[in-house]
Amino acid sequence: MLRRLGLIGLALAASACARVDHIGKEPDFTPDTSSPERVAMIASGLPPGDASKRGADRASLWSGGKTSLLGDRRAVRRGDIMTVVIEIDESAEIKNQTSRSRSGSESLGVPALFGIPQRINQGITDGASLDDAVSIKSSSDASGDGSVRRSESLTLRVAVTVIDELPNGVLAIEGSQEVRVNFELRELLVSGYVRPEDISRQNEITYDKIAAARISYGGRGQISDMQQPRIGQQVLDAILPF
Repeated sequence: MLRRLGLIGLALAASACARVDHIGKEPDFTPDTSSPERVAMIASGLPPGDASKRGADRASLWSGGKTSLLGDRRAVRRGDIMTVVIEIDESAEIKNQTSRSRSGSESLGVPALFGIPQRINQGITDGASLDDAVSIKSSSDASGDGSVRRSESLTLRVAVTVIDELPNGVLAIEGSQEVRVNFELRELLVSGYVRPEDISRQNEITYDKIAAARISYGGRGQISDMQQPRIGQQVLDAILPF
């Protein structure tokens, strides 16, 4: 029992540390020293091509390199950076109504069975009879009504990094963005898989072309803390059965 209490205490202390780090000050930025984006850019490898020809290609206007005037500057390999455009403007309204009713009645009587009902009727209380020995009635009624109304609007742009290139050519991307205003830190996280041909000439891609997209937009700070219930209240809500 003491061990369980100790584990619960450690869990509560760990969850509280997220709020303790910005008491009386603004929240700290997430360190990027070990982020997948930084690792991909550091270990992106050497650019393709012969090193002896790079100087001549760079000086030519018609070379295929990214630094040329007509070069393709889209992200194509690990460590490259592209822009993800997130424009979500969706609304949905669903309404369901269900009604069900059922009733039934059963009656069973034994007015004559070798004279047994008549003999029993003479010996029981006045007014009672076996003429209707069994009578069953049932009735049920059920109805349901539900509606869902949802509206979402979000417009964001974030730079992401190609962290891996799959064998079939699909690019794995991941990016993060943090904006701190006073004592509130807004976080934007994007990850998923994109096809190189879906990337525009402006080196941009919309969120609806990202497979297995994971988009998270939230924040942490004093305002977010006020919008969340206390840790003890969350624990009680999860433990109490009623």
